[in-house]
Amino acid sequence: MTEAPTRLRIDKWLWHARFFKTRGLAAEAAGSGRIRVNGNRVSKPAHAVGPGDVLSFGQGRQVRVIRVEALGTRRGPAPEAQTLYTDLDAERNDAPPAEA
Repeated sequence: MTEAPTRLRIDKWLWHARFFKTRGLAAEAAGSGRIRVNGNRVSKPAHAVGPGDVLSFGQGRQVRVIRVEALGTRRGPAPEAQTLYTDLDAERNDAPPAEA
């Protein structure tokens, strides 16, 4: 039997999680340095990510900040893909405003 991997290529994970339409687009974004993992710029699509890593990257007109929760084994439907990450921007936007 094969064990589940503990890390996955960033291009493959971003594609599984449905942030990019194709794996090629995810690889291009990772190779161009437009993605950060735990605050460090990624320069290769083969950079490994795992649960607990925080990714930040531009998508459209917004900057996405997400935490990897699980590794996918396939590119499944959107509800399955949403279980792979936590959107940290949503948590920040849902928080009550700080008092002055």
